[in-house]
Amino acid sequence: MTMSNLVTKAVESIYQMDSDQLEQVIEAIKLKRQHLARQATRNIMKGDIVSFTGRRGQTVQGKVEKVNQKTIVVRDSKSNIVWRVTASMVTKLGIGEAA
Repeated sequence: MTMSNLVTKAVESIYQMDSDQLEQVIEAIKLKRQHLARQATRNIMKGDIVSFTGRRGQTVQGKVEKVNQKTIVVRDSKSNIVWRVTASMVTKLGIGEAA
C-alpha cells in the first residue's frame, strides 16, 4: 500500500467517526508525534550542524546549542538568531565545526 493510499483510507475513516473515536485518533497522533520527536533527538547532539525550513520557507542552517525532549535549540550561523525547532523538522548536516 502506498503512502497516499494509506492517508486516503485514514481520512475516509476519520469522516465516519464519532466524537469519542476522533478523540482516540487524536491521542494516537499525539503519541506518534512524541515518539518521532524523541527518536529524532537521539541522533542529534550539542555542537552538531543542522538545517531546517523556517516559518517563511527559508532554509536555516546552524549549530545545536541544546537538545530538549521534543525540541532542538539552534543558533543560525548567518544571523546569530536562536531558534527552538521541533526535533522531527531538523536535518543533521554534520558534527561540530567540520560541516
